[in-house]
Amino acid sequence: MKTAHHYAVRLSWTGNRGAGTSGYREYGREHTITSAGKHPIDGSADRTFHGNADRWNPEELLLTALSQCHMLSYLHVAVRHGVTVVAYTDDAVGTMEQLPPVGGRFTSATLRPRVTIADPSQLDLAQSLHAEAARECFIAASVNFPVGHEAMTVPEVVTGLESAD
Repeated sequence: MKTAHHYAVRLSWTGNRGAGTSGYREYGREHTITSAGKHPIDGSADRTFHGNADRWNPEELLLTALSQCHMLSYLHVAVRHGVTVVAYTDDAVGTMEQLPPVGGRFTSATLRPRVTIADPSQLDLAQSLHAEAARECFIAASVNFPVGHEAMTVPEVVTGLESAD
């Protein structure tokens, strides 16, 4: 049975420098993204496209969505398999190519999650769960370019011994 989920965001352009879009270099690419009950996100175009480098751009947000979705899927899968994750980071990268005369597209994304687990005997299991998480990620299933995974799973390092006082 299909279940539909609906999402709503508001994007407000804040880059009118007084002359609107009277010329390509006359307007800013700044905008604000909001959704009910959430902190706003300050966005812009990538610096390459005359944007503000201090703000998030759509390309970064797409890569972020892929990374977030995989992490959330992975954490869910880990619980199902009895793997206790104690830390998770991802240094994701993506490649976009420009296509003349205008436009472009992402050609790939690579997620590089580093997962720390509590039980060293589950390293192989925890590493294998990335494939299951990738199949369950809604965002990755929605894009038309490959999303690769270079995952690393490590055991939690316990430093020092607790002393009984």
